[in-house]
Amino acid sequence: MQWSELGQQSCSMARTLSVIGDRWTLLILRDCFLKVRRFDHFQDRLGIGRPILADRLQKLVDNFILTKVAYQERPTRYEYRLTQKGLDLYPVIISIVHWGDVHMAGKKGPPVLHRHKSCGQLFYPVQVCSECQEPLDPRHVHVEIGPGARSPSHLPIDEPAGKAAPEKNKAAK
Repeated sequence: MQWSELGQQSCSMARTLSVIGDRWTLLILRDCFLKVRRFDHFQDRLGIGRPILADRLQKLVDNFILTKVAYQERPTRYEYRLTQKGLDLYPVIISIVHWGDVHMAGKKGPPVLHRHKSCGQLFYPVQVCSECQEPLDPRHVHVEIGPGARSPSHLPIDEPAGKAAPEKNKAAK
């Protein structure tokens, strides 16, 4: 499979990676969540070339993850703001940060800490089941074929293609 073909896959992971799956885009998104908004600020912080930065920002705008908002006229200059679609990437970004804090930070610990404004406490992200609120553990999750599946290349290998759990079949009828 070619990199340019990822967006055409029926796999949600592949389609997502086609938009945010390179290192510069992830670092731009990290900075967006750190309230960086202007082209020059992204460039200074990341040390990225202008053409690459312009390309990645435009891709995020084209995919409605960022929106350009004019902050100056004559000449017109823009800042980049997260849309709701972009804000919905927060769990992805904070999960990557948390993994890095746990496995890559070193003996001194995480380089930044996150404090929840509502309760005032430092936190680490936890994914929970939307139904029972139990923390998710990949060993306790069963993956089933969904209605959008078109190709077996990204489906679970422990279950034959086309076989869904009985509860899902009953619910679909």
